[in-house]
Amino acid sequence: MTRFIIIRILQSIVALIGIMVLVFFLLRASGDPVNLIRTPNLSEEQVQAIYKLLGLDKPYIEQFWVYVTDLSHGDLGTSLMKYDPVTEMIGAALPNTLKLGVPSFIIGMGLAFILGVLSATRRDSFFDNGVKFLAVLGQALPGFWVGIMAILIFYSNLHWVPGPGLGMTPAHYILPVTTMVFFMLPGMMRLVRSTMLDVLDSEYIKLARIKGLSERTVIWKHALRNALISPLTVLGMLFAGIVSGAVITEQIFNWPGMGRLVLEATIGRDFPVVQGVVLIVAIMVLGMNLLIDIAYAYVDPQIRYQRA
Repeated sequence: MTRFIIIRILQSIVALIGIMVLVFFLLRASGDPVNLIRTPNLSEEQVQAIYKLLGLDKPYIEQFWVYVTDLSHGDLGTSLMKYDPVTEMIGAALPNTLKLGVPSFIIGMGLAFILGVLSATRRDSFFDNGVKFLAVLGQALPGFWVGIMAILIFYSNLHWVPGPGLGMTPAHYILPVTTMVFFMLPGMMRLVRSTMLDVLDSEYIKLARIKGLSERTVIWKHALRNALISPLTVLGMLFAGIVSGAVITEQIFNWPGMGRLVLEATIGRDFPVVQGVVLIVAIMVLGMNLLIDIAYAYVDPQIRYQRA
């Protein structure tokens, strides 16, 4: 097991380095940020002074070396747009995204597993058809449309919840959290249902019932554990969706988090901010995938030997 974990950590480090290199050079190939602030009144000397001030006058390889050197000292650079340290900007935005994303992730995954399991155990029932309809509806409706409709109905018309914006009361979280749950719930719910149906038809589940085990024990202990492999894989991708989904949700609900920060930085070609956000998100996702791989090994011990 120790060897398995070490190999996965090394693989994650290599993946992180690849992401850093790819993002750094792709950003610079996307366009020149100086063009966004250049005006006809600026002389060529002034333009060159801006390049030097922003550190963009050096060759890409030299810029990358400066970036890696600063990163080794914990410095993510300085924003080209706001001239604030990227570390401080991410430090202010990340907690807001986690306040929104973590409850959404927990609620969404909890509902997905519960509804998926109950739907599988009540196959072709009214409840099962309702769950399938909800899953199809959730995957068909765009996330931005759901958020806008939620604001129009529950805030503008009914006045049941506070308006968009970061607030201190739990009521401010209802609409954005519900929107993100609606974004994450359908796919996982369908996956849990389908994997549970496969497991419930297997011979060892029939044997467990013949032995006289209670239906609750058969479903929630034996069947669910063996149905976890595929959903665990998707959990890692949905965890990344905390930030990718937040790009839409935070923009709609005027939420000052990582999604909104990276969107504004991308539009403004603020290279250090985009690099910093992608680096933090990559560490979070790779760390989550590492935990999921370890969970694999405990759910199915054969996996640790196959992958090691």
